[in-house]
Amino acid sequence: MTGNAVELAGVTKIYGRQAAVEEVDFTLRPGECLALAGHNGAGKSTLIKLMLGLIRPTRGRLAVLGEDPGARAAAGTRLEIGYLPENVAFDPAMTGAETLAFYARLKRQPVARNAALLERVGIARASRQRVGTYSKGMRQRLGLAQALLGAPKLLLLDEPTTGLDPALRQSFYEIVRALRDQGAAILLSSHALTEIEAQVDRIVIMNRGRKVADGTMADLRRAAALPVRIRIRLGALRLAANDGPAGLPGWSNLGDRNFEFRCLDQDKVAAIQSLGSVRAPIEDVEVTQPNLDDIYAHFLAREE
Repeated sequence: MTGNAVELAGVTKIYGRQAAVEEVDFTLRPGECLALAGHNGAGKSTLIKLMLGLIRPTRGRLAVLGEDPGARAAAGTRLEIGYLPENVAFDPAMTGAETLAFYARLKRQPVARNAALLERVGIARASRQRVGTYSKGMRQRLGLAQALLGAPKLLLLDEPTTGLDPALRQSFYEIVRALRDQGAAILLSSHALTEIEAQVDRIVIMNRGRKVADGTMADLRRAAALPVRIRIRLGALRLAANDGPAGLPGWSNLGDRNFEFRCLDQDKVAAIQSLGSVRAPIEDVEVTQPNLDDIYAHFLAREE
């Protein structure tokens, strides 16, 4: 297992008679941002615990930065991993600066670099305040700062934007993109599907501990074969009640001069080109691709 930051082959984790994850295979390459998408109980957090070496797989092979993450020999490798849990918990009596200094020493990193890191995540002004006074979003940003200590080669982020307002979420993803562009491998676990689809390179969809899909958004759209929706609004024109645009069969009349056509992704260019034959002026065109929520629901329904 070389060349990949993370590699799973047939990884299964069983508790008693219940499989938390079952026969999961995927890889994560340096310079790639991968999302684990799924509802609570889909196996996302279990996979992250396996990658951290906190638990061992019941069967299958797992390598993180070229090492078995649960082996004693991987102690040095773990220093190159950044982890942000879903629910961060810090000592409320310590200040933000003291908390980050504590984690910097654990990761054998110079404390002198912490000021720039606190500035980067947007809590430099609050760094002398006790963590017990922090809002949930501020604690999340402090958690992100500790995950970024030492410019990790691998970042594991479990529901990382919980508690962040839209502006801070945008800032968070800018940081993630910069780290990816510098060569870090990033695994982001989330059920906020609409939010992550434009932020990651690849998506692994999990359901009941199994991987049900893996690919880019374009890959997943092709595999799901869900229709693209094209809507147009025409200028003033008298049309029969059930007619589509003149010369364009298959278009649905939505009323008030609005028409809709549904087609597969590979047919959308031809459908748009056919609008050149419309005799009335076109005031607006809207093309709506299936989003990750649609694709996720499709794959779960297929599993059922």
